[in-house]
Amino acid sequence: MPPGADGPPHAAVPPGAGGSPATGVPSPTSPTSPTSPTSPTSPPGTGTATETGTGTETATGTDLVAVMTGFARTLRAAGVPADHERTQNLLRALSHLDASNPDDVYWAGRTTLCASADDLPRYDRVFRAYFGGLRAGRARAAAITVTRPAAARPGAGPDRGEGGEPPALAATASATEVLRTRDVAGMTAAELAEAHRLLALLRTGRQRRASRRFRPSRRGRLDGRATVRETLRRGGETAGLRYRAHRTRPRRVVLLIDVSGSMTPYADTLLRLAHALVRSEPRATEVFSVGTRLTRLTSELRHRDPATAMAAVSRAIPDWSGGTRLGEELRRFLALNDAAGAVVVIASDGWERGDVSPLGAEMARLSRTAHRVIWVNPHKGREGYEPLTAGMRAALPHIDDFVAGHSLAAFEKLATLLGGTHA
Repeated sequence: MPPGADGPPHAAVPPGAGGSPATGVPSPTSPTSPTSPTSPTSPPGTGTATETGTGTETATGTDLVAVMTGFARTLRAAGVPADHERTQNLLRALSHLDASNPDDVYWAGRTTLCASADDLPRYDRVFRAYFGGLRAGRARAAAITVTRPAAARPGAGPDRGEGGEPPALAATASATEVLRTRDVAGMTAAELAEAHRLLALLRTGRQRRASRRFRPSRRGRLDGRATVRETLRRGGETAGLRYRAHRTRPRRVVLLIDVSGSMTPYADTLLRLAHALVRSEPRATEVFSVGTRLTRLTSELRHRDPATAMAAVSRAIPDWSGGTRLGEELRRFLALNDAAGAVVVIASDGWERGDVSPLGAEMARLSRTAHRVIWVNPHKGREGYEPLTAGMRAALPHIDDFVAGHSLAAFEKLATLLGGTHA
């Protein structure tokens, strides 16, 4: 056991709260349920019989693969990089261990599926939920892949499950599609949690720009030095011409997120979107909150775990749900930061306190400096919306893209814009 480790978190799980009543082996659901997946009671390629109160249940290598694959996918949904290769390493490790021993399952998964110390707390939480019965309903909803082996049972077609019922995966996909278009301000707590989980999985492309550095290329600018070196290497014999081209790097993105009182229903979700963007391109993304003052949040949002990042952001922002001075904060941003060549994203409803002429002047200055200016307004997604607020009317002439910011679908469109695809 590594130094400082407290051991697997299954010790607090009582018998009957997610483990097998006969062996104590953790399993995602009760083994007496006729539709529950079989717990990892044996290594791949073997079969054992487990006595239950209703009869004898056989655990095979296929069952183990299905359960552990579902566990890995649940970890990925929680932010742990448990990819296909790491999952295969886990299955190979369990083939040499006792899969009926919770300690072996815990340490095999922790060793093969976690990539850094940041993953350990989330691994422990998911292990408890998936195998220990704690908050098991939520864990099973996330690990939808454990229902996939049921589709291959005799008599079940590719589109229908047992008894003619549609597969659970299709129902989950349909619910997710409906959630994509819902306004986050009207979501329930459970729906909002699911939307935040999906946002954490968002991986965005990023528009590329030419760097000052060069790389060898088959076409482009003639590289005289490389051509001469190749000729000398060949003893003076004629060599083919060498060319070079500019390297490319992701274009920098700067997000200014309004955290004033009028943006309260959307600010938390927009900050979680910013976390996903920072995680996708940590060296090419800057995030600031704007309200009554300007606060840089980039370092807080670089933490891998969304919950930890949001807690750090909450402590860093001193003006939550306050007023809005966009013009003044934009002037401060341009004075302290270089926006040249960057894509600047302003997420705000445009409610400006006092005179809006400074906002118009600073937006004009920003449009001359930045590569592109995108304004994200949560209210634009509502039917019949018109930008009638004084702040929006002052800013609109200097905006390249005016998009909605109220739903997952709107955030996906914003990610497409950042990838360089424009309407």
